[in-house]
Amino acid sequence: MVSRTPAKASRWSTPPVLVRQVRSDVVESVHRGDIVEVDVTGRVLRAIGDPQRQVFLRSTVKPFGLLALLRAGGRQEFDLTPDEIAIMASSHSGEDLHVRTIQAMYRRIGISASLLACGTEGMPLDELTAARLARDGERPSPLRHMCSGQHSVFVLLAKLGGWGTDDYWEADHPSTRAYRETVAVAFDVKPDRLRTGVDGCGLLTYAFALHEVARAYAMLAAPDALPADDRRAVLAPHLTVVRDAMMRYPELIGGTRQRLDTALMKTAPGRVVSKSGMEALRGVGILRGRRNGSSDMAPTGLALKMEGGDGYERGTYGATVEALRQVGLLDESAVRQLARYHRTPSFDPHGNLAAEAIPEFELVPVGELVG
Repeated sequence: MVSRTPAKASRWSTPPVLVRQVRSDVVESVHRGDIVEVDVTGRVLRAIGDPQRQVFLRSTVKPFGLLALLRAGGRQEFDLTPDEIAIMASSHSGEDLHVRTIQAMYRRIGISASLLACGTEGMPLDELTAARLARDGERPSPLRHMCSGQHSVFVLLAKLGGWGTDDYWEADHPSTRAYRETVAVAFDVKPDRLRTGVDGCGLLTYAFALHEVARAYAMLAAPDALPADDRRAVLAPHLTVVRDAMMRYPELIGGTRQRLDTALMKTAPGRVVSKSGMEALRGVGILRGRRNGSSDMAPTGLALKMEGGDGYERGTYGATVEALRQVGLLDESAVRQLARYHRTPSFDPHGNLAAEAIPEFELVPVGELVG
């Protein structure tokens, strides 16, 4: 059984300032953080701050944990479609299209949504949907929770294995063990060496260095780039399925409104796969291809973590878009399309611009192996 005893506090250095909140030419506040870009082997290409920063994966684990179900034959057994695979890798906004996607899967397979143990607190994320439910006096169901897709992985694993579902989220449940073992393979560690905690939705979450998160997303961007003797290569066919589903259905990964993961994948279709996690973490896989006039560039992964958890998200948004501009994924036209994320504005009640979150940093070429 995996212990849930909190780990001792890890080393912490002060990260650099990445984004400044500017109001009338006065820097009102700052957002600090760490960013690292690596290739599939883990070689650090660019960084600012500490690539060794320890972070809990939170929802950035979802594309990799989902592999447990695919490895077990769940795609074939349940005839899973690409949109269903995408929703199980998501942190969706709880809009109707998200609920319909999960409901259709459950009805076909013969599962009750009452099995979901993710709760409903603070959901749905989408403000318009939440307002409509409140107006109509409707309480949100667990299907509207942003982690209902991830919890569905555990429920389907239990159904596939003939295991009980009453406690699928517990650390010693077979579904959790299968999920944990797959995460260990994806991050190339032994399962008993995983550092765990409890996520906000009740499932286990796992801690890694920021550069290891970036390496995992480089692998997600290019599963076929893994050498045959790499232990993670067994995941390559399933990773391709997950990556392609996420890029095909970006609205299912986030939502139709104000979700940067969705906006990135729609602005650079077929070139990027992005997944956020709570406490201002984001993993981005950049596929092979041209970057700002350069010829064929190798796939890479980028990971970003903001120091303060970034409750306003403006720091994470601006730093992510600026980092992707600097590594060459986003040209000026793409940056303009993402302007509300790149320099998140604040307006007064009359619609006038009152402040902006402005990213100011430089990703430094490094070119070395970490760890």
